[in-house]
Amino acid sequence: MKKLIAILLTALGFVGGAHASSGGMEWDKFPKDKLADMASLQHGAKLFVNYCLNCHAAAFMRYNRLRDIGLTEADIKNNLLFAADKVGDTMKVSLDPKEAKAFFGANPPDLSVIARSRADGAKGSGADYLYTYMRNFYRDDTKATGWNNLAFPSVAMPHVLWELQGQRTAKFDEVADPHDHDKKTHVFAGYQQLTPGTLTERQYDEAVADLVAYLQWMGEPAQGRRFQLGVIVLIFLSILTLFAWRLNASFWKDVK
Repeated sequence: MKKLIAILLTALGFVGGAHASSGGMEWDKFPKDKLADMASLQHGAKLFVNYCLNCHAAAFMRYNRLRDIGLTEADIKNNLLFAADKVGDTMKVSLDPKEAKAFFGANPPDLSVIARSRADGAKGSGADYLYTYMRNFYRDDTKATGWNNLAFPSVAMPHVLWELQGQRTAKFDEVADPHDHDKKTHVFAGYQQLTPGTLTERQYDEAVADLVAYLQWMGEPAQGRRFQLGVIVLIFLSILTLFAWRLNASFWKDVK
């Protein structure tokens, strides 16, 4: 129980124990239709295993649960089972926590419920945050990893999807502080592409949406089934209410 609580608390910072700063930016809206698209969830699982599972574990998720998104055991064994021996194993990593702390300054948190933990009532869902976060990395030579993030300034995590998106820098304009004209503040003015990625901008956004859809699904794999059962229960109660109403009317029709 203590380990679970520690992981959940750590996940609130996505990389490290401190609460992640949103940098004051608005979160983009995650395309929710991806959650009902099996092909998107399968692609997201592939991206997660290939790019995230090297450092981040998902210790509360078993590989065989991927059958719920349409994958067979053969698919899992042949394409996704790189960090475990059996499809019944949990998604753990071999990265030593001490080495991880030396590399990144903090042990990368477990991502089992990261999409649920990052929700902000004022800004949006955890999926909105992750969708924004993964699309706002830029080159910054002043940082140890060589990367920074507009949604999480000074993040310790490098841009693991840079080959897909390419490398770019952020441009900032220096403007007077509206509250103190003697001070200057830097305002984001856009990105400048340095090298192209293997995907176009639109393709990269689609790939990130697939990855976030998988992370959202992984946080509660039974969510779709729960919604289905909820609809069935509401329909049943509606029909039962109709029968009860007509039965009551029939029972009391001769009573004055």
